[in-house]
Amino acid sequence: MKFAVLGGDMRILKLTGLLAADGHSVHVFGMDRMPPEPGVIQSETLQEACSGAAAVLLPLPATNGQGSVTSPLSSRILPCEAALQAVELGCPVLAGRITPDLAQAARKAESRLTDYFLREELIVANAAATAEGAIQLLMEETDACILGLRVLVIGYGRIGKLTAHRLRAMGAEVTVSARKCADIAWIRAMGYTPAETGALEDVLGSFDAVVNTVPALVLDEARLMRLRQDCVCIDLASKPGGLDFAAASRLGLRAVWALGLPGEVAPRAAAAAIREAVYNILREGGDAL
Repeated sequence: MKFAVLGGDMRILKLTGLLAADGHSVHVFGMDRMPPEPGVIQSETLQEACSGAAAVLLPLPATNGQGSVTSPLSSRILPCEAALQAVELGCPVLAGRITPDLAQAARKAESRLTDYFLREELIVANAAATAEGAIQLLMEETDACILGLRVLVIGYGRIGKLTAHRLRAMGAEVTVSARKCADIAWIRAMGYTPAETGALEDVLGSFDAVVNTVPALVLDEARLMRLRQDCVCIDLASKPGGLDFAAASRLGLRAVWALGLPGEVAPRAAAAAIREAVYNILREGGDAL
């Protein structure tokens, strides 16, 4: 089948190569700053890419928040409405992290839009890559080994669970905070030191590193002031993030907002996870691969 892939970062570039290696015809538009993967055709126009496509893929995240398809590998600006208008009627469009504006544009264009980032198999794989990337950052940002490192992980969602698990496996002393009583019970049962996210003030000064996974402000200036000067802060949360970076800078703290880690540290693995989700959606929708 023919895939049209519009925009995207390195993981989407790698995805095009994986699709081509599976025997599909793959046409890309919005990646002109990079040479195409083997077997992939770089289309000159949007219409050429989408003509005859059995499925159209948009990146993760699908939009840049300004009405355009996320296209860091392109010199072109690709408006979302133009991309959707180029899709032939009835052709499925698969995108990651669909915004209300993109959903509205899809309804206007009568597109079959599906969010592949709602698939649990992709979310878990993405969380695992994020956890590994977080540990890589900690090793780069600290002058100590993970063994014996005193780390606070804020939040016990998928990323928090996997990050805590990997850190402890490497010998870190792991404290995990959460708000829900059920999560606190699981944190304790898994052998981590539990803490309440709403009451961290008395313990913040005891950590070598803090890893936040909560996409809401949990580390404001008052809390950051309680951290040791050599404490490293890694924020894994999606926008708006969970850390006051302006305050961290004023306080002289090392703080990293690690957005899109899977695409940076493991683009091929991230691409494989997206491919699996895309194939599953198409099969379940009755589209032949």
